[in-house]
Amino acid sequence: MSTYVVVGAGPVGVETARLLGEEGHDVVLTSRGVGSIDLKHVRTVQADATDAAALARISQGAEAIFMCAMAPYHRWPTDFFPIMDGVVRAAEIVGAKLLVLGNVYGYGANATVPLRFDQPLDPTSRKGTVRTIMWQRALRADVPALEIRSSDYLGYGAVTYFSLLALPSLLDSKPVAFLGDLDANHAWTFTKDVARTLVAASSYSGEWGRAFHVPSQHVSPRELMQRTAAMLGKELPDISIYSHAQMEAFGMHELVEMSYLFESPLLVDSSDSEAILGVEAQSLDAMIADTLRDQS
Repeated sequence: MSTYVVVGAGPVGVETARLLGEEGHDVVLTSRGVGSIDLKHVRTVQADATDAAALARISQGAEAIFMCAMAPYHRWPTDFFPIMDGVVRAAEIVGAKLLVLGNVYGYGANATVPLRFDQPLDPTSRKGTVRTIMWQRALRADVPALEIRSSDYLGYGAVTYFSLLALPSLLDSKPVAFLGDLDANHAWTFTKDVARTLVAASSYSGEWGRAFHVPSQHVSPRELMQRTAAMLGKELPDISIYSHAQMEAFGMHELVEMSYLFESPLLVDSSDSEAILGVEAQSLDAMIADTLRDQS
């Protein structure tokens, strides 16, 4: 069995640690605020990933480091780079492989769909640029690196456009205000499938320095809301669309530059991941049920 370090104790990081521990590996789950956790073969260590030397001490003997940390959404351009640099440097110090949790922002608004893992990155947003630079930093590392790219999350504890804009209103049977084209097919990624893809990719025997897409389910925002309301035993409420002007007026500045993701179909080709890594997307109902877990 191997030793692994998972940086970031959000939904994906915790699930990644759980899966690795269930396989019998020794796992260190670390973040600045991580507490104790009852997972087999998993121990938690509080640490700041920007401190490469401290992270390297934690990572001694690790086969791989999983970079699953997140920065506050509005602070990506300032907070993400020091985290990424610390993780990369720690991996170089201990000679560990590097698996980076990324997303599809780097392809930009002009990308052809379905998105393929080998398409050039051409970001058209600040956040897409940040993600692209982070991956370039990993590629320059002196250790092998892979990036696992996801679309918008569904799952327990996930903080996404759906969970922030639609879910609270669906739970309260109130009108929903969302963004984009309600009937454009969109890729939804289950947090547990992200973790499964990360773990599977850690054993990839081909040439590293590439990306894998997390297998996702494709349905329109309207259909996702319909399915969620039905699982809640509620009628689908009225749905309206925020204009860019409304987003700005309401202080939703972070949504404006990323709204392109919902204004046309966002399809993600994960056939390579399915064929090579053996990971398939779980059902949409499973994703919704986990998203609703513990919701009153």
